[in-house]
Amino acid sequence: MVTANIDRDWNHRYESGDLPWDSGIPSRELFRVLDEQSIPAGRALELGCGTGTNAIALAARGFQVTAVDCSPRALELARAKAAEAGVNVHWVQADVQRFGDALEPFEFVFDRGCYHCCRRVDLAGYRQTLDHITRPGSRLLILAGNANEQSAEGPPRVSEQEIRNEFGDPFRILGLREFRFQDRGGADGPLGWSILLDRIG
Repeated sequence: MVTANIDRDWNHRYESGDLPWDSGIPSRELFRVLDEQSIPAGRALELGCGTGTNAIALAARGFQVTAVDCSPRALELARAKAAEAGVNVHWVQADVQRFGDALEPFEFVFDRGCYHCCRRVDLAGYRQTLDHITRPGSRLLILAGNANEQSAEGPPRVSEQEIRNEFGDPFRILGLREFRFQDRGGADGPLGWSILLDRIG
């Protein structure tokens, strides 16, 4: 198993099936941004892909997808789902905070819920990964928990000011909006931030 600096035992969560964040449906916010920004199908990377729902949906849309997670059980489930869907995804087991230095940068990077966990244990490592996997012109969509959520449930939370402080040069915030994650069945879930970045340097 990959050794990763993590805030909880992710592999145990996937083995036990305790996955409240895993809606089993592609992210509505991801596809809203792809459509509104006219982001073309190209080389894409998903950080913290879990059981692969969004990586598979990107591949079905024509992207050449690499997807990384630290949990071998999550990737086992993802491979089975991709085979059933008939799409090709390059699955990689790795620590997302120590990743990508040997890879060609990607045109599009997606993160649904990785940043808000990584920032609690190794923000510098996560930012270094972003440096490795992007180049000028790359765009990144990060979905994170929102500090304005009033309920006790949901993912780790980040404030707008923390986001603005933590994503500076060489990245630029193109869009920062509130949205709601989707729970199983498509029901509205916790309040989140949709963070669209591009790399300018």
